[in-house]
Amino acid sequence: MANKPRPPTKLSPNPPFSDGDGNQVHNTILLGLPHKESQTLKSKLEFVRLKTHQVLHEPGDTLKSGYFCNTGLVSILTVFPDGKCVEVGLVGKEGFVGVPLVAGLRSAPTRAIAQIEGTAFRVDGETFMAVLRQCPKLERQLQQFSQSLAMQATQIAACNRLHEVDERLARWLLMSADRIGSNSVPLTQEFLAQMLGTRRASVTVAAGILQRAGLIAHTRGDVEIIDRKKLEEVACECYGIMQKRITEWQADSQ
Repeated sequence: MANKPRPPTKLSPNPPFSDGDGNQVHNTILLGLPHKESQTLKSKLEFVRLKTHQVLHEPGDTLKSGYFCNTGLVSILTVFPDGKCVEVGLVGKEGFVGVPLVAGLRSAPTRAIAQIEGTAFRVDGETFMAVLRQCPKLERQLQQFSQSLAMQATQIAACNRLHEVDERLARWLLMSADRIGSNSVPLTQEFLAQMLGTRRASVTVAAGILQRAGLIAHTRGDVEIIDRKKLEEVACECYGIMQKRITEWQADSQ
């Protein structure tokens, strides 16, 4: 079971939208804002650190805050009444946690948990919804991201039903590496099993297959991608489908 929700540690209020003061901005949504919207939003943000396995919200929680992920990785999980859960989305520096707020909705349908420690820019939920009305570019980017997240959830659901664990593991590693900007993914097999909705033993076998093929190096608490090109070939077609769709949507939005 995931840890109970707890507020992230506040590092500094109102960080600048610059590379100064140690609060470098990596979030692509924030980086893509016009100057006027950046100035409107930046005074509303708090720079926070997210610890591994820190829960940002549970299903049914009131969304008191939204998070522009800056570094690290956040998993979006569907949770069942018996406590079992499965990952339906990944959010890194390209995205935002608290998507229902974009549509004016205040309750969370999923669990959001920091899978890899990192940083984020946190905004109060009420303040965020008010600011959105003043920031059309921000609102548009968040609407586009919400569509990408919904597409991701749909594809992952099909993937979990139709594809073998080693194919799904390869797909998942590629998605994670894309979002953290690194070929080193610090995760345990137990957590990987939870993310993929399968048994730990199955993940061990799948990781062994990929390691013997020279595609990854797996040590306790860390997976290193050795041959990305071949890993893409081994991954199920879901990775390519999602990448193609995102590329097409990015072109549409230009």
